[in-house]
Amino acid sequence: MADLAVIFAGGGTGGHLYPALAIVQALEQRLPSPPNSLFICSNRPLDAEILAREGVEFLSVPAAPFSTKPLGILRLMRSWAPSVRAARSAIRAFRTEGCGVCVVAMGGFVAPPIVQAARVEKVPRLLINLDAVPGRANRWIAKRADRVLSVNGAGGHESIPPIVRPSALYSGTPEQARIALGLQPDLPTLLITGGSQGAQSLDSLMLVLGSQPNSLPSLAGWQILHQARPKGLDNACGVYEKHSIPAVVTTFIENMGAAWAAADIAIARAGAGAVAEVWANRTPTIFLPYPGHTDDHQRRNARPLVDAGAAIIVRDEQGPMQNAFAVAEHLSPLLIDPTARDRMRTALAALGPADGADHAAQAIIQLSA
Repeated sequence: MADLAVIFAGGGTGGHLYPALAIVQALEQRLPSPPNSLFICSNRPLDAEILAREGVEFLSVPAAPFSTKPLGILRLMRSWAPSVRAARSAIRAFRTEGCGVCVVAMGGFVAPPIVQAARVEKVPRLLINLDAVPGRANRWIAKRADRVLSVNGAGGHESIPPIVRPSALYSGTPEQARIALGLQPDLPTLLITGGSQGAQSLDSLMLVLGSQPNSLPSLAGWQILHQARPKGLDNACGVYEKHSIPAVVTTFIENMGAAWAAADIAIARAGAGAVAEVWANRTPTIFLPYPGHTDDHQRRNARPLVDAGAAIIVRDEQGPMQNAFAVAEHLSPLLIDPTARDRMRTALAALGPADGADHAAQAIIQLSA
């Protein structure tokens, strides 16, 4: 095989980028020499922040989401050709260096113009569908890809397990993880995470629970690790401090593997990445799926875990008081009863390994042969 160059297309959220990073690491373990990797992402600041932190090469393009609204259609038309041209130039540059090229679409609005560039340049195209309900962009790509891999077989495509980046796994003990995160090693820990961009509903929920300790007396003796939005940081810190709840509050958790390992219970959104990491780390979790998606795909992402008795779903009512009462009903028994948490961990373990990155790496190698 000639030197391999893999172009990953995705962005706009860490949920498209982190699984691609996991696939790169899986490729490095399978190939005699590391592949040349390029991430083509959106021009949103979050993409550059994540990829620069990871130290990988990336190219930002002005891709825009598919839309049926006039202004959205106009933005898509204006962004399409520049994005295609940028991807074609990247493909040609790798070919000039003697590399075989494979384009891996990680889904979302960045990927379609990059897949179109790959079609024009006649290079292999692989789609990785991460969500339980393929979105409009992924449905478009699936008709134009050489192969489609889908977590848990969503959309009727070839099934793979969830994809989890190695940095979201932790090899040490929970006590070591807590120390690494600035927590007390001997206190049970509740993790709150809204994903790479945070979640206002989760921040507001914890403000209510934290400010009314009597509504959740079983929280006594616990500590909290809270990944908050920047706008919610000061409020969260103030509430926990006022009510003497030990807490570490931050806008970004670099070592998510340690966070999952430190946690006895988690409250989280149900993006594909979060669900995969809960699966892999066996952390008992209450999911509050984002309510703004018309296809309700976050709820469906978490459904296999819930059906297995490995997680709980609470509907996000977009009101802090309603959410607080609904979450408290499920959270209190988990805080009090370690056997309930153990049952969820056992159910998570029974789901099997979250080794989808290995499956994806093998597919890339096969397509590029």
